[in-house]
Amino acid sequence: MHEMSLVQSILDIVLEEAKRHRVQKITAVNLVVGRLTAVVPNQMNFAFELLTEGTPAQGARLNLEYVPTRVGCGQCGHEYEVAEGDFLCPECGGAGVVLSGRELHIASIEGE
Repeated sequence: MHEMSLVQSILDIVLEEAKRHRVQKITAVNLVVGRLTAVVPNQMNFAFELLTEGTPAQGARLNLEYVPTRVGCGQCGHEYEVAEGDFLCPECGGAGVVLSGRELHIASIEGE
């Protein structure tokens, strides 16, 4: 489960930022997650709940905003969304280049 190590890295950043900004209690962590990251929401939430125990982030919400996989055709330039791994261009059949869907970053941290 790679979610545990992802959440640990995210939590390290969140706790450092909270300390730097003198935030006593973290109430929410908002993430942007690309569909290609293969992050499983239930496992992320489980890892977050487990790893935040005893920290200023205990009880905080973990909000995931998913970014669809967008591809641009290397031949005709058509841009399109990919649902299930078919990266060939629907217009010309050319090979697609990933434009978005690999993101994984902290959008914001909420606290008091």
